[in-house]
Parts: sequence; C-alpha cells; structure tokens
Amino acid sequence: MDPFSSEGELVNIHTAFVQGQYTSVLNDYSESDFSSANHLPVQVLQYRAQCALKQFDEVIGSISDSDARSTPDLAAVRTYASYLHKPTDSAVEEAERLAEQHGDENLTVQLLCSTILARAGNNDAALALLSKHQGSLDAVALIIQLHLLTNRADLAAKEAQSARSFAQDALLVNLAESWIGLRQGGEQYQKSFYVFEELAQNPSSASAGSLVAQAVSELHLGRTEEAMAAVEAALDIEGDHADALANKMVLEIIGGRDVAEARGRLEKVDKEHEILMGLEEKREVFRVACERYNPKF
Repeated sequence: MDPFSSEGELVNIHTAFVQGQYTSVLNDYSESDFSSANHLPVQVLQYRAQCALKQFDEVIGSISDSDARSTPDLAAVRTYASYLHKPTDSAVEEAERLAEQHGDENLTVQLLCSTILARAGNNDAALALLSKHQGSLDAVALIIQLHLLTNRADLAAKEAQSARSFAQDALLVNLAESWIGLRQGGEQYQKSFYVFEELAQNPSSASAGSLVAQAVSELHLGRTEEAMAAVEAALDIEGDHADALANKMVLEIIGGRDVAEARGRLEKVDKEHEILMGLEEKREVFRVACERYNPKF
C-alpha cells in the first residue's frame, strides 16, 4: 500500500513535498498532527525536505547510531543525506546493504537507496530496487525519471500509462506525464506547460521548482521573455535555487546577455551543477581540438 495515497491523512504534507514546498513541509506540519502510525512517514518526509534545502548536517546530526540500527527508514535517510552532502563509496555500500536487507518491503529504503545507486551510476540496480514497490506513486515517478535520464522515453511513457490506470488524476502522475512530454516534444510541450503553469501560478501550490518547470516549458515553446519572468519569480521565492540560476544562464545566453552574474551565483550555490560541469567538459574538448590545429613552426 502507498502510505501517501489520497485516502490517507498524509495527503496534504505529501502534496506539499511533491510540489516542492519544502519550507511548508517543515513549518506547517508536526508529528503531533498525525496518528502515531504515521509519525515515522512524517519524520522521513521532513528529513527529505531538509535534504532538498541542503540541510544535510542537520539531518545527519538528528539521527543517532542507535536510531539508524533500529529503524531502516532512518538509516536510509542518514545514508541519503550523507551521500548528497559528500558522495562516497562507503555511502553507496551502505545503500546496497540496506537495499539487500530491507529493500523488499521498505518504501523509504527503495526510494532513497535507489536514488543513491542511480547517482553513483548504477541505474540497473536502482530500477531493480524500485521494481519491488507495492503501488507507490513516488516509486513510479522515480522510475520514470530514471528512464528519462537514460533517454528511454518509451519506457517512461509505459510506466506513466500503467500508473494512470490505478491512480487516475494523481498529481505525481500528471507531473510524470509532463516530464515525459518535455522529452517527447511537439504538441506535448503545450500540454506540459499547462500542468506546470497551473502549479506555478496557484498560490497554494507555487514553489521555486514549479516556476522553473514552467520556465522550461515556456522556453521549449519559444517564449523566452515569459521563461525569464518565471525564472525571476522562482529566484524571488528562493534566491539560491540552483536550477533557477542554471536556467537563467541559459536564457541570458540565448538573449545575448552577459551570464557572469548568474554563473557566479550558481558556482557559490552548487559548483558541481550539471550545467557548470557540462560547460567545463566542452571547454576542455574545445581546447584539445584547438591544439590539433595550432600551427607549428
């Protein structure tokens, strides 16, 4: 069973998490608001929200060795926070151990340890672990993301279609189909835009993440001014949002403007962001290519 299904009392805090409203997850909910059976899922969601806000030390420091030994969910959270803070082989090994011991039934282990495995480059192991889920839309969404990362939009679409058959109009399914639409292109861009715009422009669901998603869909539709407006709105909400700064760089390059300010901010926030690493790789490739054609006298 999915603990975050629409029939349960966790639906509101889970929806806030999915929408990227991490501060709301932390400030607007407490364990005492929920039945004792749901205290642990709430705690896990709040720890994940802290990780999304890069509060890794706080998460690691909040989970003792004894708690990690007695509760696989908390062990997975601590390993997840440790890996995001500083990727190490030992964290990957711990994720593999947790997956082997508790991955058959524990959803938190499935979600967080598969994320670690995928980030470490073991996509097949991550998908194998996620395949053990029992009707979890969170697992479905992560499976779809992993398929998209490996350019298998066809498999992602099949997964989304299967989820639609039992989840109807669930937010995660709508989002997943919109991610796929951005990869498929064509008329799917507009369909994806409608979903992201509705989230981004509704005060109850707006977040920096939803505004960035709107900006990306605007960009695909050729609406660069509207995309920049959405990015700026995202940065008004969260000034150090890495993906917002990355997309601001892209839009400024397209507009022929100087990217130094946005790049400098992004380097302070996440010096290993995908766009920065990609630019560095391309610069090195270009340097090597230039050396081949340098005249030698």
